[in-house]
This record gives sequence, structure tokens and C-alpha cells, in this order.
Amino acid sequence: MELPLAKLEEWMRRYYHAVDHDIGSSGVRDLTVGELCDVAGFELAELSALPFHDSEPLGGRNLRAALADRWTGGDSERVMVTHGSSEAIWLVMQTLVRPGDDVIVVDPAYQQLHDIAVARGCRLRRWDLSSGDGFAVEMNRLRELVAVERPRMIVVNFPHNPTGVSLTREQQDELIEISAAAGAWLVWDNAFGEMTYEAENLPLPHDRYERSLSFGTFSKSYGLAGIRTGWCLAPPKLLTEMAYIRDYVALYVSPVLEFFAERAVRNADRIVAMQREHAAGNRELLLAWARERPDHVRLTPPAGGVSALVELTGVPDVTEVCRRLAEEYRTLLIPGECFGDAYRNHVRLGFGGTRAELTAGLANLDLLLKP
Repeated sequence: MELPLAKLEEWMRRYYHAVDHDIGSSGVRDLTVGELCDVAGFELAELSALPFHDSEPLGGRNLRAALADRWTGGDSERVMVTHGSSEAIWLVMQTLVRPGDDVIVVDPAYQQLHDIAVARGCRLRRWDLSSGDGFAVEMNRLRELVAVERPRMIVVNFPHNPTGVSLTREQQDELIEISAAAGAWLVWDNAFGEMTYEAENLPLPHDRYERSLSFGTFSKSYGLAGIRTGWCLAPPKLLTEMAYIRDYVALYVSPVLEFFAERAVRNADRIVAMQREHAAGNRELLLAWARERPDHVRLTPPAGGVSALVELTGVPDVTEVCRRLAEEYRTLLIPGECFGDAYRNHVRLGFGGTRAELTAGLANLDLLLKP
């Protein structure tokens, strides 16, 4: 495999730790250890009895049970704990696709959702959201793609990163029907699934389609990116095959990280509600800012998640604006080219951080948008 440069991660590697204001990331504000203790109702002293022992290949049984109670009605055999959802993506692509397979991926998308499959020798076809009005989801376009050739896999993430658009429940049902008719694996990236604003969260598809699998992470809706923990829900046989590959790489997730993740899952409703309230306020601030700048800014109001794909109109070099913003104003903003050349006039603008850094970051961006 020859993997291309991960453009988003390269930009983050260059600037993420060198700025004061982050309006580029796609997760909510970070919780502190103390805040997690308070909201989840536990004491750090509980860690003192935890032995530095190996965890289990599919994840510690306590965390798997907590995730199963939240997502699968208690069936922990369908749950694997991973190093963020990025490890889950890697393991799935290594397990399920082969050279020559046809893979349909929503576009734009997190690069790892498609380029691992391409490096495996798959044929990539893009379900382009930008062809509609305001990144509208067009199910007929997906049907056209499936009709060309039966895909091995259909990969989606809704609410969508980076645009924030989402599906209705009826559209999700249609997506499952299209996948089933094609006999394709449906890969449902649920990284932002618990962070919606005007509609109910979409359910995971596993109860309605057996050839489906889902990813999740504690980075996006929980504010726990630093524990680098995620999960994958899939048929038990597939999880076993994924564990065979993991034997060559990571073996298991640290039980110390699983300790915090389990307590977060058991108190997920409280954590997510707190973070959603915060993000919703920031979302209104962002939309008001955009409305006041119709000649410079175009965006579709995000239905979920904490990012928007914003077009900067009249800016000849958006990437250069993002570079200057980082290097001269110590503010992180992600150039749209990290999601493909078609988005060079856009930026991913994240509004999940603190109110202060969003306000400061937008003010700094304004300085570079002035004619």
C-alpha cells in the first residue's frame, strides 16, 4: 500500500499546537479531568486500584458492556473498542475490501474514509453533496451511482463532516434500502451522530440491515479527544477478523483510557446535553456572523456536528488566508483543499470550542476578509 499524504492531519500537525484560537477543529470544547469527574460522578481515587494489566483484544468487558447498553440493547458481542474511530476505519478497510472492489463514499469526506480503500486498489466513486443546493443530500444521485456497478461498500457520515448537513429518517431508510438491494456493506460513521440541533438523532442501522457497521468516537460530541478512544459496532465474525489484523498493530486499548471512557458512556446523556447546549449557542453566533457578511461568506446552517464548510467569496487564495491566520494571528482554520481540490474556495470552520476562542477567531478572520 502507498498511502497519500493525509492533508487534514498534515495541516493539523503543522498548526494545531501552535495557535491560541481554534476555529478549525470538528469537536466540541475539551473537558478537563475534573469536569468529567463532576459530571460523571466519580473520584480519581478509583483509579488507584486499577492494575497496569493488558486489556482484552476487543476491548475491556466493562466498557464493551457500557457501549452495548447504549447502542445494541446489551449485545456486547457486536462491540469493539478502538483507538478513536480512525483505527476502526483502518481495520474495516483492511478487512472488508480487496483490489478491484467498487466503493462509494460521500463527498466531501474525511480522507481516511476513502483513501485507505483507494490504496488497497479499490475503485472510488464519489457521492457528491456539492452538486445540490447547499450540499443537499440527493438520494437519486446515489441510486444512479449504485446502478452503474454493484458496490462492495457505501461509506457515509451523517451528520456530515465537514458540512454539518444530515439525513431525515426517511432518507436513512432509503439509504439502507439502496445498500441492501446492492448487497453492499453500509459503513455508517456516527462520529457526530449524537450532536444534532433541530431533529432527533438518527438510529444506527444495524437493527435494520445485517451488512452494516458503525463507528463512534469520544472526540466529537463528548469533548474527550485526549483519551483517543472509539468504538465499532459490527457482526461478531467481522470483529474477530478485525482483531486478527490488530494483532499486528495495537493489540488493545489501554485500560486506563477505558476507565474514563466507560464512565463517560454511562453518563453520556448528561455530557452530550451539556455539550450540545454549548454548541447550539456557538452555532447561533456563527450564523449571525455569516448573515452580516453576505458578500464574503456563504454557508449552509449545520444540522448537526460542530463544523460548517464555508465558502469565502472573492478570496483568490483561501489556503493562503488560512496559513496567514495561523502564522500571523495564531488562529486555526482548515483550508477546504484538505477535503479535495473542488473545495479550494471553502474552509472548514469549527464552532465547538469555547465562546471566547470562536469570537476571537472570527474577529481575526474578519481582518483578512476586508477588501
